[in-house]
Amino acid sequence: MSQSERLVLATRYRLVSEIGQGANGTVWRGHDELLDRAVAIKELRIPEDLSENERVVFYRRTLREARAPAALRSTSIVEVYDVVIEAGRPWIVMELIEAPSLEQLIERSGPLPPERVCYIGRQLLDALGVAHRAGIVHRDLKPSNVLLDGDRVVLTDFGLAFSSGSASLTKTGHFMGSPAYVAPEVAAGEKATPRSDLWSLGATLYAALEGRPPFERENVMATLSALANESTPAPQNAGGLGSVVTGLLEKNPTRRLTHARAADRLERAMTGPRSSRRAPTPKYRMMVVIGLIGATVASCGIGGTALVVGMMKEGPGPSPTADPKRHAGAPTAAPAGAADSTLLVRARADGCKIFVSVPGSQITVLANETIPAGSARQFDQPKLNAVVYDSAACEVWVNGEHKPEGRAGELKRYTLHR
Repeated sequence: MSQSERLVLATRYRLVSEIGQGANGTVWRGHDELLDRAVAIKELRIPEDLSENERVVFYRRTLREARAPAALRSTSIVEVYDVVIEAGRPWIVMELIEAPSLEQLIERSGPLPPERVCYIGRQLLDALGVAHRAGIVHRDLKPSNVLLDGDRVVLTDFGLAFSSGSASLTKTGHFMGSPAYVAPEVAAGEKATPRSDLWSLGATLYAALEGRPPFERENVMATLSALANESTPAPQNAGGLGSVVTGLLEKNPTRRLTHARAADRLERAMTGPRSSRRAPTPKYRMMVVIGLIGATVASCGIGGTALVVGMMKEGPGPSPTADPKRHAGAPTAAPAGAADSTLLVRARADGCKIFVSVPGSQITVLANETIPAGSARQFDQPKLNAVVYDSAACEVWVNGEHKPEGRAGELKRYTLHR
């Protein structure tokens, strides 16, 4: 057993076994002996030729890597627990997700079907939205940094991330990032922006669909040359995702798809074209009534049904500016089963999205969906982790107790034990 495998960090994090190695360090399976839970521990490798000042910069980058995702709250972003300095180098303690990366899945299975890539893209876009709203740019989105844990898609490794309020720590003359997935403007020396992350998302989705990124060549310089000089190839296996991928891979960042437009195109690819939202001009709707007729239909000699079509005046309906909760109804008595459930969630309005999983060495996803208004979901497992993305749109009962509603758009997390 190596010295690292015998190490206990900060008197509580024991290294158990090595999970994998990358260009900038080693990831270990660990155990938090204080909280008695499995964790992942990233041991960052410090280049041996760094000066003392450069070593200080490296430590600052490490702290930033921990702070970036630690400030974010999303099931699609890996959760960071702690960062410690031990044995002369930094270690980042985070959520353990024992699941294959998108890169491993592509290598093992080849190109993925558009339907699955569309789902992955939507989850990653949500994760980027959370980061970008917090002023954080990832700068290294690629398939190896995307973990696929059942229905859960998790963005990891914010080692190159920076926030709008932090100073740049990239050394002059050093290229940072992965050439096959870096945006053209960043490769040319410009500052990374949220739209640079969107390019990387497009390259990642392209790789998932085609089996390789769009500009990958035999070496770094050839890749960067192709990125600068060649046209973006059209994906051949994209199906309905073609416009999303090509829009994200627009070389001019001002013409690149915005987050909102990318989300709209992904939604259209997942659900098909949306019907027109324009209300019909007449304030009438067709009413169809099928009534059983007891008499015999003379021409056929059998009993039948009569189809009666009429017009019924349509009520004015709710105001488009009214509070949707008012029309969904205030909290009522607990639904049947709430008292016997660990968790019960009922949608009081559209937008009640939940993510529910059973914790453990292997996370089991029970639900990752938007619940139709008026419907409910019930869970009976003794241990659960749950995320409610818009707590104003949901009613929540935990062990039979009704939880207070939150503000519109407020995300709430629940760790449940029974």
